[in-house]
Amino acid sequence: MNTQGKNFSRFSRSFRQLPKVAAMGMVLFTLALIVTACGGGQAPMVRPTWIEPQVSGKTVSILASEVEKNTMTHFIIPASTGGSLTFMAYNLDGKIQVRADVCPPCRSTSFSLSGDILVCNTCSTTFEAKTGEGISGNCVNYPKAAIAYENNNGNIVMNADALVTAYQNTIEAGQP
Repeated sequence: MNTQGKNFSRFSRSFRQLPKVAAMGMVLFTLALIVTACGGGQAPMVRPTWIEPQVSGKTVSILASEVEKNTMTHFIIPASTGGSLTFMAYNLDGKIQVRADVCPPCRSTSFSLSGDILVCNTCSTTFEAKTGEGISGNCVNYPKAAIAYENNNGNIVMNADALVTAYQNTIEAGQP
C-alpha cells in the first residue's frame, strides 16, 4: 500500500471515531450545564441538630454555643395540653434567630438552612430566614413566627408563653 493509501486509511478510522468523540463532548457539556443550573452555585444545606432545652417554670433556655456550633438546631418543649411543640434556633449572619418549627399543611417539624433560606424538610417550601415569610411552595401561607429572647451568660433565654404564642401564630395561615 502506498503512503497515500495508509494516510487515507488512518483518516478514515479517525473520521469514524468523530461521532463518538462529539457525542461524548456533548454529554460532558450538558452535564456541566445541569450541575451549574441545578445548584452548583447554591449555598450548602445545613441540616438540623436536635438539642435539649432547659425548662424551668415559664423559662426555657438553650445554650448559645450549641446554636453557634451547629448553625441550625431544633428543640422540643412540652405543651400544657399534652404533646409537644417544636422550635428552631439558627445562626444567621452572626445573629441567632428563634422561630416556631412547624409546617402545618404538610405536618413537618423540621427545617434546614440554605444560606439565608429556610427549607421545609418534608415539602421543600422555602421561607426567608431573616423574617420567616414564605417564598415558594405549598405552605408559604404559614410564616415562621419569631420568638424574642435574651442572651444571658451564654444562654438563649425565652418565655414559655411567648414560645406558645409564636407556635400558635405559625399554625394559623397568614399570621406573623
